[in-house]
Amino acid sequence: MSVRELVVLGTSSQVPTRYRNHNGYLLRWDEEGLLFDPGEGTQRQMIYAEVTATSITKVLITHFHGDHCLGFAGITQRLSLDRVPHPIDVFFPKSGQVFYDRLRRASIYHAVATLRPNPIDRSGVVFENKKITIEARKLDHGVDTYGYRLQEKDRVSMLPEKLAELGVAGPRVGVLQREGQIEIDGRTITLDEVSVPKPGQSVAFVMDTRVCEGAYELARDVDLLICESTYLSSEGREAHDHGHMTAAQAATIAKEAGAKKLVLTHFSQRYPSTEPFLAEARPIFENVVAAKDGKRVPIPRDRRS
Repeated sequence: MSVRELVVLGTSSQVPTRYRNHNGYLLRWDEEGLLFDPGEGTQRQMIYAEVTATSITKVLITHFHGDHCLGFAGITQRLSLDRVPHPIDVFFPKSGQVFYDRLRRASIYHAVATLRPNPIDRSGVVFENKKITIEARKLDHGVDTYGYRLQEKDRVSMLPEKLAELGVAGPRVGVLQREGQIEIDGRTITLDEVSVPKPGQSVAFVMDTRVCEGAYELARDVDLLICESTYLSSEGREAHDHGHMTAAQAATIAKEAGAKKLVLTHFSQRYPSTEPFLAEARPIFENVVAAKDGKRVPIPRDRRS
């Protein structure tokens, strides 16, 4: 059975704390496993979360500050140690190619896994197959930084009662789905007659940025928005100066962009609790949770209106 959930591996910005590891987020999406921003300690956090290296199909790095990439060296070697059989696509800002290369070959090991680098130098679609697209959008952090959005392609749900009424059964259903129409007893039956649209689900990952157009574009009508909220509004000027957002700003983006659910993360080590972040965000956007190391955030199978 396929699973769609966010597995939180780490939530701390810059410096890990006693209770919060460096960044790390595994988005399990059917047969895909998208590992975002593997910071230091990600490999160990995966053990605690009971997820395996073989579940990773893609690695997406927003930028090359250490709390977002230092764990990539260990992950790279673990993929080979576990002899992961499928190729792993790795997405990262092209200007950070030298850092990618260093992390890829940080120490001696027997490279077995196949990693396919995908350097990004502009906003747009960076991956597409029959089921999903992955889009990257430039963010505003002072160094080259990209956020990502996974978008499931729209589908249709077949209506069994309509199929039965019109005599469409067995292999004919597959033909109708593939070709859009079928002829039965001299009558042409179209897919629209026996189905309803099913909009694709979406997840956006917005990390290390000031409020910017790219963040809004990624968050537009998204089902789940994972968004940095490094600071509280009391440190709003510091947030802007360091290229970050507050919990209130993250909540405002979620509200104005029409997101369905917001996950706050990337908390500064100065804050011992995440409760103040929720208290700041909820009056603006009610459907919000604070990420916690080891937490699983399910993504509903059906899109909510």
